[in-house]
Amino acid sequence: MSSRMPRASSSSSVSRRSVHLGLSVVLVVVAAGAAFLAWGPAPAPQIETGRRLYAETCASCHGASLEGQPNWQRRLPNGRMPAPPHDVSGHTWHHPDEVLFRITKDGPAAYPAGYQTDMLAFGQRLTDQEILATLAFIKSTWPPEIRAKQERIDVDSRRRKP
Repeated sequence: MSSRMPRASSSSSVSRRSVHLGLSVVLVVVAAGAAFLAWGPAPAPQIETGRRLYAETCASCHGASLEGQPNWQRRLPNGRMPAPPHDVSGHTWHHPDEVLFRITKDGPAAYPAGYQTDMLAFGQRLTDQEILATLAFIKSTWPPEIRAKQERIDVDSRRRKP
């Protein structure tokens, strides 16, 4: 008598594959949902901290309502650009998070060589967490469709990193 187990029927094998495929699909959907929720708005305490820090450190140049300086798209007599708005009329949302963080932390050092800016470096005045809170506040003022576009820019930027 043979000690070998009988082979599973092909319908049993197909059934197992279907179950595995179904479970895989469910796992992918759950993971995608979790990732989407992670991209949601920042926690309210972080946004409130960012609101306070923005008022103390950014509003004098970028405006209390994030409106930027007048004629922000035209060079000043010194050749530098006025502070841009951080609302939807500006280009802040066109940049990935890493770029926004570096510009805030490092100021002129974050820009290409030779670029002249009046942007200050806040890395000595604000902690990384305070910079992130300030950026969270700015982003919280954008409508959902602009936040979604900026999130896609951010995700695409991270994918391109080696």
